[in-house]
Amino acid sequence: MKRIKKGDKVRVIAGKEKGREGTVLGFNNNGERALVEKLNMVKRHTRPTQTNQAGGIIEKEAGIHLSNLLPLTPSGRPTRVQFRVNDEGKKVRYSKKYDEYLD
Repeated sequence: MKRIKKGDKVRVIAGKEKGREGTVLGFNNNGERALVEKLNMVKRHTRPTQTNQAGGIIEKEAGIHLSNLLPLTPSGRPTRVQFRVNDEGKKVRYSKKYDEYLD
């Protein structure tokens, strides 16, 4: 089970985007980096293809290492994650600091 999942709200705790928040759009192939909406934008030069007729310079999100991200609780506070077994016997993510479930 992952500490950060697609769709989570996260805060960046290190790097040039430190302090900014966004939603996780996905992960790279080995799962060590997350794409966060509108953060860590880079420019890519692309040639025209059938899907992208115009080509040119496009801006898109680059990955941010998971160690530089903290998930936010439902109340919007950043926290570290631990795992607990809930009443139904399922393993769920839990906030270490604020006594809240993240799922």
